[in-house]
Amino acid sequence: MKETYKLILMVIAFVLAYSFPFSGHRVQSAIMESFLMLQEYSRQHILLCLVPSFFIAGAIANFISQNSVIKYFGAGANRLLSYSVASISGSILSVCSCTVLPLFAGIYRKGAGIGPAIAFLYSGPAINVLAIILTARVLGMELGIARTVGAVVFSVIIGLGMHFIFRKEKTEGDNASFITPEDNKDGRPLWKTVLYFAVMVSIIIFANWGRDESIKAWQAVYRLKWIITISLLICLAFILVKWFRKEELKEWTISTWGFAKQIFPLLFVGVFVAGFLLGRPGHEALIPNEWVVKLVGGNSIRANLFASVSGALMYFSTLTEVPIIQGLIGSGMGKGPALALLLTGPSLSLPSILVLRSVLGTKKTLVYIILVVFFATISGLIYGTLF
Repeated sequence: MKETYKLILMVIAFVLAYSFPFSGHRVQSAIMESFLMLQEYSRQHILLCLVPSFFIAGAIANFISQNSVIKYFGAGANRLLSYSVASISGSILSVCSCTVLPLFAGIYRKGAGIGPAIAFLYSGPAINVLAIILTARVLGMELGIARTVGAVVFSVIIGLGMHFIFRKEKTEGDNASFITPEDNKDGRPLWKTVLYFAVMVSIIIFANWGRDESIKAWQAVYRLKWIITISLLICLAFILVKWFRKEELKEWTISTWGFAKQIFPLLFVGVFVAGFLLGRPGHEALIPNEWVVKLVGGNSIRANLFASVSGALMYFSTLTEVPIIQGLIGSGMGKGPALALLLTGPSLSLPSILVLRSVLGTKKTLVYIILVVFFATISGLIYGTLF
């Protein structure tokens, strides 16, 4: 069977190489867009978002006890507590669908239940404070509120759905004895571990703090972002030198590299393909923009479903979904499809799907995608009918 697959792939590669219209203007533009999108992603998100996330994921794998994860996210945890914590986690992280993946992989492999882990995965990029504020200011208060409520509610519903569907499949945490988490085995008190993670999360937040001249306080923080970030990096260096042994730091580095080598190549492939098909915001690639606009006008089931599916495949870096949807609304996109796209776009993308499959497997990934698309479509229909 493997040899048959190899033959099929070879035939497909030959047909593409032989007949694909590489000399066509649109194809050449799409190829250029794929490289430009890859470059844009590398410049804007690798150093300040993705790399810190890898280190946080490595820290979760090494310095968060499995008992702690099981207490809050495991199968035996209080369901109200675990889903509440998971569903609002995005409010403190300004991450995109790709940046949240290392964090999700970290807690999932530590034994978190599939339900709370998926709630965290969905809420992380869907309800960060920066995106909600920008949505309300640019697209209107109604859409901002609808996005917030929808993201929080759906993170719980989708998490519960995944738990129910895969309730017979056990994670590492399902079979673990449920005991109260203790401080680090090397004697490091819990408050030091909490502070260590708080500093790393703060580095991501302030390093990626965006400009908004309409809010004075916001702009004041923006002017000081690098001073704050460098100060936090100095604090982190002090913490690492004073509170951690060399062996621990080595293990942390190894875990970080493990996440990076698994996720990084798939992200690059996904971003490249997304750029080839859809291009960067405001630029056309293989699929013409007018096709998308024609398909998401009005408030039909087809328009909302197409918006949801498109959002699940397109790559939105943090906050970029707002100007993209603003442009689509200006071109005739309905309010319902706009909300549907807001509820799928930040939480899913072709790159994140490729990586998620390597963590969850094909079946769980497909079910997660279907749940997200389904509830986003329904929410778009309801919102478009009411408003």
